[in-house]
Amino acid sequence: MNTYHATVTITLRKGILDVQGKTVEHALHASSFSTLTDVRIGKHVEMTVTAASEEEARAHVDAGCKALIANPIIEDYSITLHAMEAA
Repeated sequence: MNTYHATVTITLRKGILDVQGKTVEHALHASSFSTLTDVRIGKHVEMTVTAASEEEARAHVDAGCKALIANPIIEDYSITLHAMEAA
């Protein structure tokens, strides 16, 4: 079995109003950061996965995202995997 470090980045879908992102964007503009636009706030989740292959590890993380970690109705997510060194 191999061990992987998984990172999941979760954001609201493009059609969903990101109230938190808009609030931060307005605060940035009020603080002389007018060149920063289209602010979106998301979540960052990290975990360790044990699986026979990278494809299997990705499938486990994807299933976890669909079941509990993300809300697939209003959120998009991306998964990044890195193989971990054996101790």
